[in-house]
Amino acid sequence: MTLLGKEELEGALAEDNLDSRLVVMPLLDPERQIGAASIDVRLGTQFQYFERIGDAGLDPGDDLEATVESSQRSTTMELGDPFWLHPGQFVLGATLEYLRVPPHLAAYVVGRSSWGRLGLLVATAIMLQPGWGGNLTLELVNHGESPIALYPGSRIAQLAVHTLTDATPDPYDGKYQGPTGPWASRLGEEQQRIERLKVVADRLHGRTPPEP
Repeated sequence: MTLLGKEELEGALAEDNLDSRLVVMPLLDPERQIGAASIDVRLGTQFQYFERIGDAGLDPGDDLEATVESSQRSTTMELGDPFWLHPGQFVLGATLEYLRVPPHLAAYVVGRSSWGRLGLLVATAIMLQPGWGGNLTLELVNHGESPIALYPGSRIAQLAVHTLTDATPDPYDGKYQGPTGPWASRLGEEQQRIERLKVVADRLHGRTPPEP
């Protein structure tokens, strides 16, 4: 794979063939957002966060979707108004820009150093698959000692874009395709697989599975 530089990024964004075009829109300030080897993306206005729950926690093997739905809250901030992220707090945001990665490219999301030096960790799940499109969900964590004001519209992260040896014949079409704002975890869709793992573990260790 080859990391795209500034001229190659500009070319990918201006590709005549829509199916082969890298999409980052609206690109409000190309001169500042397109760097030597990355594209800056901005923070959107929507946020999702968890309220503290009273039971054991988030278990992907035990109806995780219902737990997430009951404990997750959403808020929308106006441009110019800050969302205060407190030390140790985790929140889901999304990019202001709609992104689409064509089948011959892949991308990584990297936090900007200016935010990282305040203690902000951005995008803990960083891989964008070929064929993915949507407003990118950002996992935001404050690892610092002081609250951090997150302003919608701020350049929050950057995309490092790579070419593939060959365009994939099977572009991404998974459970996180097409978000228009922050999307919660869909790990609950793997509950049946986790249940099968529990059955295998019981057999390996000679345990009697609980009665249904």
